[in-house]
Parts: sequence; structure tokens; C-alpha cells
Amino acid sequence: MNNTFKTTLLLSLLTILLVAMGGAVGGQGGMIVAFLMAAVMNFGSYWFSDKIVLRMYNAQEITREIHPSFYGMIERLSARAGLPMPKVYIIPDDSPNAFATGRNPGHAAVAATEGILRILTPDELEGVMAHELAHVKNRDILISSIAATFAGAISMIGTMLQWGAMFGAGRGDDDERGGIGGMVGSLAMAIIAPIAAMLIQMAVSRSREYLADASGAEICGRPLALAGALRKLHNASQAIPMLAARPATAHMFIVNPLTGGGFASLFSTHPPMEERIARLESLAVRTY
Repeated sequence: MNNTFKTTLLLSLLTILLVAMGGAVGGQGGMIVAFLMAAVMNFGSYWFSDKIVLRMYNAQEITREIHPSFYGMIERLSARAGLPMPKVYIIPDDSPNAFATGRNPGHAAVAATEGILRILTPDELEGVMAHELAHVKNRDILISSIAATFAGAISMIGTMLQWGAMFGAGRGDDDERGGIGGMVGSLAMAIIAPIAAMLIQMAVSRSREYLADASGAEICGRPLALAGALRKLHNASQAIPMLAARPATAHMFIVNPLTGGGFASLFSTHPPMEERIARLESLAVRTY
């Protein structure tokens, strides 16, 4: 419930930021136009994102005949979670990672790299795939799409403000003081608002990771196995980075496939690994 409340609050902040920027551009009309443009683009991403991302990583669909142990594991976990059987894919990449995609539980897919199948024990792999199925069950793809729609609209309005500020700078002397003040204010909002939207979008993603960890532990029944898997994946993914990974899809993976620390970690779509592991260990003590 706590994470659900946080997500609702963060999406509300995106809405407020969007409305404020729409008013800065020129009232309700400008806000509606920019929002509709972003919604159209994200609508396409929502309906076709699963096919796009699976093709991006050259994921190969498997059946029970091709990989009976892994396919059977997903089948058992799906039954425990009360979910329809998703499509199952393997990514030909040595970097250990996994993700889920699809617009709803009836149109879902889970994918794991060859690397993760090699380094994890069966219990650890089960914990990871339970985490991914938890994303499907919690409809995180829908939440991410909503956040992306708002963030996209805010970025578009920011661009409109930049152009408006530049063209507004040439007004007459009577409006010079107000024009300069308005130009500076518009440029400030054009720069700050998209950054704020990005930070809010990342916060939504981070809160959903915590929820998926807890839900995944409940599905597989072994929070310590998932904690152990996260520890292994964090270390191994740094040693063997995923060269094909892109920032636009980094939030989908169970661990961040992009390398980088320090200042870059402030803009990570994933919560700190130490905190995720600590929460799972605490859950194991309280529940099991």
C-alpha cells in the first residue's frame, strides 16, 4: 500500500507540473495540444513496446521442447501468481539480466539472458523470474507508460517555451521589462520542468522495483533466494556489461544494465541494491 500511495502521489505531481507548463505556454489550449501529441507517441509505444524491445535485444522465443527446465519454471510460477502463461524468451547475451514486457497480464512476455541462466542457482533464478512476473501482475508496464506520457508532454512543452521565449524577446520597448522577465522565467521553466519530470519518472520506477521485489518474494516463497540473486547480478552485470543496453529500456531490467556510478547513480531508474537486499532480508525475518 505504501508503494502504491507513493506511485499515485508521483503521478499526481507529474499532472500538476504538466498543467503548470501548459498555462505558461498560453493557457489550456497549448497544454492540450502538447499532451495529445505525447499521448499519441506513447500510445504506439504502449501497444508495440514488447515487440520492439524483444527485437532490439534479439530475444528468441522458446517452448517446453526447446528449454523444458526454464519453461517449466515460468509455468509453475505463473500458476502460483494466478497469471496466464506468458511468452518466454532467451536473450543471447552473456551479461546476466532479465525483464518482463507486455501491456497487460494477458499479453505478457518474460525474457532472461543466457548469462543469468548460467550463474544463478535454480532457487535464485526462480526468485528473479518471480520478480518479473510480479511486474506483470502489478501492471507496472501501464504505470510506466502513464509516467512516460506525462514526461514526454512536459518535455514537448519545455521546447515550446524555449521557442516562445526566443521569439518573445523582440517585443517593443513598452514591454521590454516584462518581456525580459517573462523570457527568463520561460527559459527557467523550460529547463527545470523536464528535469523534474525525469526525476519523478525515475522515482515511479524505483518504487515499483521495491514492490516487485516484495511481490516476487511472495510468489516464489524465498525472499533470501531473490536477495542472493540480486547480489550476484549486481556484481556480475558490472563485470560483464550489456553492450546492447539503451537508457530508454534500462528501467525494464531487474538490475541496471548500464554501467556508471557516482553522480550518474542519482539518475538511475533502479533503487540502491543494498537497500533492495536489506528489505528482502528483513521480509524473510518477519515472514518466514
